[in-house]
Amino acid sequence: MKTCFLVTFLLAAVVCTHGLEAVTDSNGNPVKLREKYFIQPIKTDINNGGGLVPAAITILPFCPLGITQTLLPNQPGLPVIFDFYAFYVGRDYLDVSTDTNIKFESNIWPVCNEFSKLWAVDDSSSAAKEPAIIIGGVDTARNSTFKVEKAIRGTNIYKLTTSYGTVGTIPGVWGGAPQLIVTNDVAKTLFVRFVKVNDDATKATTRVEKLGLRMFPFY
Repeated sequence: MKTCFLVTFLLAAVVCTHGLEAVTDSNGNPVKLREKYFIQPIKTDINNGGGLVPAAITILPFCPLGITQTLLPNQPGLPVIFDFYAFYVGRDYLDVSTDTNIKFESNIWPVCNEFSKLWAVDDSSSAAKEPAIIIGGVDTARNSTFKVEKAIRGTNIYKLTTSYGTVGTIPGVWGGAPQLIVTNDVAKTLFVRFVKVNDDATKATTRVEKLGLRMFPFY
């Protein structure tokens, strides 16, 4: 009986993966789970900054941290990894419209170490109408589950969504740097691409991480 159940479960999992479309990076390659990528906002006339970094979204208290785009155009931000807590047979890639966790993967983390590095929607009772994306998520929690959706067909430009709404930006507390929030306002939608962190660029990446974090006063 147990063997039959296991076989049935595995077959169902395989069927569930049929027809899935892999998310692609800036080079057109599938985005791999548990490997490092920069999430880089697509530049527009009003958004000419760099990548995404953890940052305080209030002056005090500043934990848990939120997520902000750097104002420095040449800074790619901090790397993230994508991972599933669900069971997918034989899938090593991030697929469009499937649940995933997003986690900063960096050794440069000087404050708020009591919180996890998983992204989450601030669904607390004190959250704003357009709640912030914060650090401190739990992998199986609803507010820590994201999806990557195609923004423009035939391109590697995407948007991030949650069960609460679409990830967008508003001017933040540090010089108006774009702060990630959840919104239903299409005009605020954050469009992004994914840039793979190369293994041979580890030292350069670490230097970038330090520079990216130092742009914020509390660091």
